[in-house]
Amino acid sequence: MNDTTERPDQTAGGGFRKPELLVSAGSIEEIAALADAGADAFNIGEQRFGMRLPGDIPADKIAEAIQVAHGKGAKAYVVCNGILHNEVLPALPGYLKLLADAGADGVVFGDPAVLVAMRQAGVKLPLHWNAEMTSTNYVTANYWVSKGATRVFLARELNMDEVAEIKRHVRAEVQVQVHGMTNIYHSKRALLTNYWEHQGQNPIGEQLDAGRRLFLVEEERKEEKYPVYEDASGTHVMSADDVCMLESLHELMEAGIDSFRIEGLLKPLAYNEMVVRCYRKAIDAYAADPKGYSFDDEWLTPIRELQDPDRELSFGFFYKEQVY
Repeated sequence: MNDTTERPDQTAGGGFRKPELLVSAGSIEEIAALADAGADAFNIGEQRFGMRLPGDIPADKIAEAIQVAHGKGAKAYVVCNGILHNEVLPALPGYLKLLADAGADGVVFGDPAVLVAMRQAGVKLPLHWNAEMTSTNYVTANYWVSKGATRVFLARELNMDEVAEIKRHVRAEVQVQVHGMTNIYHSKRALLTNYWEHQGQNPIGEQLDAGRRLFLVEEERKEEKYPVYEDASGTHVMSADDVCMLESLHELMEAGIDSFRIEGLLKPLAYNEMVVRCYRKAIDAYAADPKGYSFDDEWLTPIRELQDPDRELSFGFFYKEQVY
């Protein structure tokens, strides 16, 4: 990798290694801005192969996006975590070859078809296994490690003890989401378009864009708004709150988590930049003096000031006992 920008040293005293600070980015401009804010890595891609992306970076722009990230001293991982149907499979080997030639630092996958296509393309790239809600135990995670995965992204429904236990047993890097909304429902069907058509409305253009500002509201909990939007992968319903682990980030660093993911979906760039800056402060402060580390509530203040008043900041499931 030909870096032109100095990044913070990932290794601190006493053998502690700073976790990577990763954020999803929807454009080349976002990559540059978020790298300047302190991001170490990015999830990028196009809707043809990836889902729930904050923006589409097509194949003819992916090399430029990776180059911009590398120029900032950051890594670029390309998301291929979509629910893949037969019609996209012929293009997958060529796409993976393009990513390898462009210098991608890894591929995020959930479908074994990606592994087969990589062999067909004759390329090798670091593989990050992301099976959404099913990545809940270290045996399954290690199975995918045996198939070539170098990182596993854990389910967002795990509590802190479960996360730490998986990290102790997995023979690969472990990534967790530390900030942002989470997906609670996905359908391959275009539910919003179907609804508008049923209402006799034209779902194309501005109305489809307006779908990003639609919400589902339960009759018994009207104060909670669940964002619902539609993209090439179908319809997605997101959580009514935003995970925010800034106050407890030290617990995840003590557990040795390798990568912290900030989900930037459906958030303005200014908000994501501020979140990255605040997490950067906490990570760097802990790395400088793990034993003397103390959380500074002022790190959280800028996030609270930009937070949507309709969306609470929460610890997600990190301190809950989840029943499946």
